[in-house]
Order: sequence, then structure tokens, then C-alpha cells
Amino acid sequence: MADAKTETKKPGLMTVLRSLGQAKTGYMLLFGFAAGLPYALVLGTLYAWLSDSGEIDLETMGVFSLIGLAYAFKFLWSPALDRVDIPGLRKLGKRKQWIVTAQVVIGAALVSLSFIAPSNETIGIFSLLAGLAAFASATQDVVIDAWRVDVADEIATIDILSTVYQMGYRVAALVGGALALFMAERTDWPTVYLSMGAIMLVVGIAGLWAPDAEVGATLTRDDEDRTDPHGLRVTGQIVPRVRAYALGAVGVLWGWALITVGVFMVRSLTSNPEARPDSVAFISTMGPLIVVATVVIPALIAAWLVRVQRGGQHVIPATFDGSEPTTQTGKSLSPYAATSTGDRIMDHLYRALILPLTDLVGRLGWAIIIVLALVLTYRITDAIWGSFAYPFYLGELEYTKDEVAVASKFFGVGALVLGLAVGGYMLSVIGRMLTLTLGAFLAAITNLLYADLAIGGTRVQAFSDTVGFTRLVSAMGGDDRLATLMMAIAGENIAVGIAGAAFVADLSSIVAKGYSAVQYALLSSLTLLVGTLGRGALGQMIEEQGYFHVFILTTLIGMFAVVLCIVEWVRQSRSGQAQNAPPPDPDAVAAE
Repeated sequence: MADAKTETKKPGLMTVLRSLGQAKTGYMLLFGFAAGLPYALVLGTLYAWLSDSGEIDLETMGVFSLIGLAYAFKFLWSPALDRVDIPGLRKLGKRKQWIVTAQVVIGAALVSLSFIAPSNETIGIFSLLAGLAAFASATQDVVIDAWRVDVADEIATIDILSTVYQMGYRVAALVGGALALFMAERTDWPTVYLSMGAIMLVVGIAGLWAPDAEVGATLTRDDEDRTDPHGLRVTGQIVPRVRAYALGAVGVLWGWALITVGVFMVRSLTSNPEARPDSVAFISTMGPLIVVATVVIPALIAAWLVRVQRGGQHVIPATFDGSEPTTQTGKSLSPYAATSTGDRIMDHLYRALILPLTDLVGRLGWAIIIVLALVLTYRITDAIWGSFAYPFYLGELEYTKDEVAVASKFFGVGALVLGLAVGGYMLSVIGRMLTLTLGAFLAAITNLLYADLAIGGTRVQAFSDTVGFTRLVSAMGGDDRLATLMMAIAGENIAVGIAGAAFVADLSSIVAKGYSAVQYALLSSLTLLVGTLGRGALGQMIEEQGYFHVFILTTLIGMFAVVLCIVEWVRQSRSGQAQNAPPPDPDAVAAE
């Protein structure tokens, strides 16, 4: 931690420009594109293909949305990505081996989809390939997030890399959405997915030359994990018996969650419509249980382990001189030493599953409550109602599909990229916490633009007329109503871009480099889970009270996130935590 009196120096415009010329920044843009493209193709554009086929019913299409659970629960297999190497690819780098492999799998799955016409006879293999692409995409997301944390330095800072990543992601959403629809109209769907799959394969090949984290240091640490028989069995460490209990409890909970989600997805995608499980009931009942089992209880166990170790309870005692007893050959004589393959496996699993949690809880302490509350509420204002955007535009406001495509896909994505650029610059100039707080406020307050649209849009239209935007749209072939919609979408997307850049940077600053895959995947997944769990209640509220009251509610929820930002800002200031200081290395923490 930086000293409380230390003033964090902002990089400034020249530093930002220098960082854009670095290979790390260029590959971050490429990896952001690679992360956004399969998400757009599998969870968005694919439904247009299924609709055009004329053979797939709406219920079956609804089941395809369950593929998105791979993104919501990606943290369940993230420990393996932090510790397991792919045979033959280890020399590529700890992160790059997984990034390249995932991109190649995604590309192969998309190319394979192009050779299959969706029908009732082929829907099984079609859903299997789509699910494989989603799983590989979610895996890629975990490792790219970890890569971003690992490679950040004084020039290519975590703030700049986070902003560039989101820019690439949003451009990919445009390519996988609007451009894919444009291509399908002029060619056919197999050509679209063949082309997109080829792009992913090219990205995977290009990723071979991407810089990685300090590979030498990473390999040294991994070698120590494999060869050091008592790395977790020295003086001051928790005794193996207690660690085994904690590992067993967390392992059972995460294993149960992984099996539960996996079985549900397989049953949903492979069963006949009559035998499919109720997805709404599963999400509303099992969703909260999975969150408790995989986040709440493990966090409590981690907090207890930190307290036990710091209090000196259930720890390995020291010899009379504080050293570890060994033979002349250096072999440990301690009764706590790892003497079997099972002991070493337990140590390896403990490093992969438990240490990321104890590191996070140990560094943040009681502030973990504030951090988790902020993660749960920060993006909910735009995430929770996103599924109802098209029903709102097309059904409630009665815009045409072409108008929505122009306003949302083309103009909206441009406004979002502009917001990301503004957010990235704000991070460099005014700092992370102020940008995070302003982003939360803007993302919340712009929901009032949609509230105004829900009751006629007179205020938004008056503003559009005043600044001359309505005349500009009219000159390009639009009308007053289209200008009003574009103005509302622009306001929200610019705000969401600023908030998104700040939020990704903040999450990246919280995690430790040694455990970045698990910690970032866990925190980012919570945002997706809450949005998923809340959509059922939001849909019911829309039916009963209308859109206006929903937008007022999301605005108020967003203000709660603003309050949490201020609380976290004050906490960091009082604890002397510099905004741009990287989190401590876990090995150094363990050594202390």
C-alpha cells in the first residue's frame, strides 16, 4: 500500500498517447474485439438466423438464451485457468496458452456452425456447437481479464488497458451485430458465420506474438508449487487438517454448483420441449442458492481462515530456533511436511481455490462488504432492463425496426465508444474513484431520459430541438421522433461508456496479479448474476405499472451505487490506498 501522504501522479495526455503505441495496448484492443465478437454472435445474431430458418419455434429459441449461463458462472472453472497448463503450450505463457486455445476453439465452432442448417433434425448438434463456442468464449474472457491485470505497467496502465479493452469489445458488438445482419441480407447466414469464424482463427494466430506477463517469474513460481513439498507447511501456516476441512467445504459447494448448472444446461438443450426444465423457476430458486454456495459461504470460510492464521490458532508451530527441521539432504522432517502425492494435490488445490479468496478477504477486510455491494449494484441500472429494450422501443414507443437499428446499433454504439474514450481520459486526468462516482451518477440519471420517453418524450425532444440535433437528423432523412430516440440513447450510452471504463478499471485494480483469473471472474460474474435474477421481477413490474415507474426505480438503485462509491472513496482515502497503486503481490503477502 502506498503511504497516505503520497500523491498519485496522473499520467496526463502524453502518457496516454505513448501507451497507445505499445504492443500491450494494441493486443488489448485485439483481445477486446475477440471477447466481444463471439458474445454478439452466439447470444444475439444467432437468434436472427434461427428465425430466418422458419423451422425453430420460439420456445426452442428461448432455451438458447441459457447458453449465456456460461458467462454468468465462468468463475466456477476459473481456478483451473490460474493453475493448470495445456500440454505442449506452456511455453506460450501462463495466460496466452489459454487465450490462443480458446480463440481457436471459438473460430472452429463458428466455422462448423456455417456447415449446418438449423432445423428440428439438426438442432441438437447446432446447440452443442453454440454451447461450445459460448463456453470457450467465457473461458477466454476469464483469461483476458487476468492478462490485462498481469501485463499492466506504468505506461500501459490498468485504466488505459481497461478502456481500450471495452472499445474493442464494443466494436466487436457492432461487427457481430449490425455488420453480420448487413452481410446476411446480401449473402446468407453460413457465409456470415464462416467469415466470423475465420476472423477468430486469424486473431488466435495473431495472439501467438502477444506479450504475456513476466513468464520467467510465473514459471518459477509454478515450479515451486510443483517441487516444494512443504510450501504451505512451514511455521505460521495453517495446519493441513484445518486447511483440508476448508478446502473440502468450498470444493463441495463449488462442485455442486458446477454440476447443477451443467446438468440444467444439458437437459435444457438436449431434451424435447415437454421434458425441458422450467428455466424461470431454476433461475429464481437455484440462482440465489448458487450465489450463497459459491460466494457468500466461501467468503465467510476465507474470513475465518484469515482470522485463524493472524490469531496464531491452528497454525504450524516453530522449532526452538524458528527453522524447519530437515535432513542433511534438505528433506523436511516436520510432521506437517507433504509426504505423499495426496498431500501435494491438496496443497495445489488449496492454492488454486482457497488462497484467491483468503487473499481478497485478507487485503480488504471488512471493506469486502462495500466492494461486493458496489459490484452488485454499479451496473444494474443499465444491465437489468437491457432485455426489455427492444420491447420498449418497438412495442411501447412503436418505432420501426429500421429506426431502432439506426438509433441503437449504429448511432448508439458510436456514442458508447465515445463514452469509453471520455471515461478513459477522465481516469487518466481526475483519477479512478472520481470517475467511478461520476460514472455511477450519470448512468443512473440518464435512466430519466427513458422515463421521459415513456410519457411522451417532450423534454428530450425540446433539448434535441434546442441544440440543433433534430435539424441534423432531419437533414439526413430522419424525423423528430427518431431524433428524440437517438438523443436519449446517446445520453445513456455515453454515460454507460464512462461508467463501464471506470468499473472495469476499478475491478482490475482490486484483484491481485497472482490470483487475477479467479478473483476477477468471481467479481465480474456477480454483476451478470444479479441482472439475470432481477429480470423476472422487473418484467412483472412492467406489466403491472408500466415502463415509467421501472425507470424511476432503476434511477434510485443507481443512486445507491453512487453512495457506495463515495463510501469506498472515503475508505480508500483513510486507509492511504493510492488510486492507481497496484495490489500487492500475493507471494509478498504470504511471506509477511
